[in-house]
Amino acid sequence: MKRLFLLYRNAFGGLSRPAWMLSLVMFINRSGAMVIPFLGVYLTESLGFTMKEAGIILSIYGLGAVCGGFLGGWLTDRIGHFKVQSFSLTVGGSLYLMFLFLEKFEHMAAGVFILSLVNDMLRPANSASIAHYARPENVTRAFSLNRMALNLGFSIGPALGGMVAAISYKFLFIGDAAGCMMAGLFFYIYFRNKQGHRPRPKAKAETVAKEAASGITEKVRSPYRDKLYLIFVVLNAGFAMLFFQLLSTLPLYYRQVYALPEQWIGGLLALNGFIVFMVEMIFVYLIGDKVKKSWLIPIGVLVLGFSFVTLNLGQHIFLLYIAMTLLSFSEILVMPFMATISVERSNNSNRGSYMGLYTISYAAAHVVAPYMGTTIAARHGFDTLWWILGAFAIVVSVGLYFVVHYIERERLSKLPVVTPAADMAAK
Repeated sequence: MKRLFLLYRNAFGGLSRPAWMLSLVMFINRSGAMVIPFLGVYLTESLGFTMKEAGIILSIYGLGAVCGGFLGGWLTDRIGHFKVQSFSLTVGGSLYLMFLFLEKFEHMAAGVFILSLVNDMLRPANSASIAHYARPENVTRAFSLNRMALNLGFSIGPALGGMVAAISYKFLFIGDAAGCMMAGLFFYIYFRNKQGHRPRPKAKAETVAKEAASGITEKVRSPYRDKLYLIFVVLNAGFAMLFFQLLSTLPLYYRQVYALPEQWIGGLLALNGFIVFMVEMIFVYLIGDKVKKSWLIPIGVLVLGFSFVTLNLGQHIFLLYIAMTLLSFSEILVMPFMATISVERSNNSNRGSYMGLYTISYAAAHVVAPYMGTTIAARHGFDTLWWILGAFAIVVSVGLYFVVHYIERERLSKLPVVTPAADMAAK
């Protein structure tokens, strides 16, 4: 127990207080996130939409997220991550209340687009904020801490949402609104006097030295002209298309094939958040710097594909828990290191744009994933869907291996070579 305690203490040590506060904000926000995991079930069962119509609305949510990611990244570079996060949390929270009155397909589609537009402005601003407060050697752990908070909240939100949905789906929207606005209030109170919304001025020599030490060029470039990074975000979108089945087809699969009640569906989704919360930070601390990202990330994608194939090995509820466990470990292997690559390839002048494009890749996947998954499941059955996703995971994994390898090789080639003589002179 003492060794385990020391392991956790070392894994969490060295992180700044603002990084902890950002994670607390995201925990509060995600703890109230009860709507999206149950939105497909709500649309099909409470509003009577077909599976295809539900898939279209979930895809529209992703389209709004694409626009929100682009707008959030653009605004972050111009007005700072503090203002963008404050607006997204408070206004985005209040927008959940409008769903109490939306029932027609057109109204629901418009409402979902506006909601996701405002909510996903948060992501690039939050990522830029994490990078701003983290020390260069702790960037991956700072992102892992933030993701740990998100997943702890996600282990609470769906579980609580399952119980609430069993009473009334309307209460889900009220709960999400309360969670978002509480997170926004806490964020504003803590960070309003931190001056963290703009990069702190540094001497030119210090800035150049810091960026050289982290392998980032001084030249300001647009991520939309960075060809290698564009390939990277396309492949990341492929991974996200697989992963987002967690929020679209998997809940429908649990309901329609296994006839699980809302509480069980919420429990399965909560298992994902709990596993990532318990394991990711320790994994990043122990393994993150010892194994190349070009190996970790592709292996994680393959594990995700196998989690879907597992669902075709029979029809027993035990397989659902195995598949969710594999999906969770895939997330641990992939997501924190993908975010680190985006941070390392950017600098203070373009980080909002880079993180915005990184966010857009997830949002774009949220457009395609629900429609693709529900359409294949409706026409050919869930078994066919799981086989297709498994094969697609192999393609994405191979692509990411080569792209991440080239990105890492390029980054290492730009690191300054320190000779013993130069090291002594510097001292």
